[in-house]
Amino acid sequence: MTTGHMGRKIRGIRRRAGLTQAKLAEQLGISSSYLNLIENNRRPLTAPLLIKLAELFDLELKSWSDGNENRLLAELLEVFGDPMFESYGLTNADIQELTQAVPSVAQALPVLYQAFRQTREALADIEGTLDDTGTLPYRALLPSEQVSDALQRNMNHFPDLEDAADELRKSTTLDRDRPDTFGLLVHELHRRHNVTVLLRPRDEMQGAVRRYSPDRGVLALSEVLLPQSRNFQLAHVIGLLSHSDLLDALVAQSQLSTEEANNLCRVALANYLAAAVLMPYDGVLSAARQERYDLEVLARRFGVGFEQICHRLTTLQRPGSRGVPFHLVRIDISGNISKRFSASGLHFARFSASCPLWNVHAAFHIPGQIRVQVSQMPDGGRFLCAARTVQRSSGSFNAPFALQSIAMGCAVEHARELVYSDGLDLDNPDTAVPTGITCRVCERTDCEQRAFPPLHNPLTVDENVRGISLYAPVK
Repeated sequence: MTTGHMGRKIRGIRRRAGLTQAKLAEQLGISSSYLNLIENNRRPLTAPLLIKLAELFDLELKSWSDGNENRLLAELLEVFGDPMFESYGLTNADIQELTQAVPSVAQALPVLYQAFRQTREALADIEGTLDDTGTLPYRALLPSEQVSDALQRNMNHFPDLEDAADELRKSTTLDRDRPDTFGLLVHELHRRHNVTVLLRPRDEMQGAVRRYSPDRGVLALSEVLLPQSRNFQLAHVIGLLSHSDLLDALVAQSQLSTEEANNLCRVALANYLAAAVLMPYDGVLSAARQERYDLEVLARRFGVGFEQICHRLTTLQRPGSRGVPFHLVRIDISGNISKRFSASGLHFARFSASCPLWNVHAAFHIPGQIRVQVSQMPDGGRFLCAARTVQRSSGSFNAPFALQSIAMGCAVEHARELVYSDGLDLDNPDTAVPTGITCRVCERTDCEQRAFPPLHNPLTVDENVRGISLYAPVK
């Protein structure tokens, strides 16, 4: 954060505050000429000066990180990848300059574009519905997107929830040497909240896997839940009942726009708390380093599922005791992204389909087996990623099951800390799979998987010549 385009940001803050260079320089304890050099990016913004700025203007330092700026740039590239902008001749450099020059406007554009897309899709729904019934459908906003953004703003790390989990663990004496985690959690739920836990037949649960009745003080769990899932549901309910006020406060801080988003956020935070109870921060971090982030070994050691350990590893962002900065994505077989987070610098498609070359898609080819990939983005960034499918079932032969794919990855600079890097030539970029974010913003024209033409390359079709794809130019 000491170089680059910080000068524009400081100039914008100063002007919005109505301060002259001389006045701000006086408050910072530097000369006006030095501040002028900083604002014109001819001198670096040092850490002490950044801290002073944060104190003066109540700034959130996380919003100044390069990762957030790069993430915003990726979102804007995807927004302007929409075909309706083709006639304007915008380049990547134009969009990057907008991000740096007026970040507040840049941050508003994805919100505006998402509202536009929702309106366009709603109109399409209305048109189809009117043809059939003559009535108007109700289309809700996307609470999951709001919650994902809230988690991302906090880098998926909540110190207050970590502290609450430590207190709960101490009271239940949970540790790896006590195998009866289920019994301990049942006892704690009864001791703290006078709640009785019952395991009930699948038919009796009427499709639910967990049903809590506050008036009766009974928590019913379905018999179809695996042991690790039963423990997680118990820890989830203990967290909800023991720290309801804390969860409400964190939801309020997220400033979500709908009741549905607030409710979903509360569930997500309670899940975070449950994971922290079952997988203590220091214990998971120590084991992860010892086992070089072997996901299946760690899942078995802590008695949790594959997805649970993946998600927990993304939360290890405590200052002074950080784990590998991971990204995580979960998709279904149609490519719909239902969970996303990135501390690695990798960006996910927000408004369109993701790159089909990611191994998160290939994981469906051999369910249950981890697939490893080193990918290289068009900007040269390289990432190591491990992906595997997870299966959800109601436990009945006749019931359908849901198959999803989970991918965990990090920048190649951290790859050697992972067991999945063994045997890979990480120093040779030619061994990486060329991937992108989504077709419209990817500049690779020689990709046989391309589904749409790139934004800044005009579509030319010659009926007499065929390239590796319809949109691949040929000489």
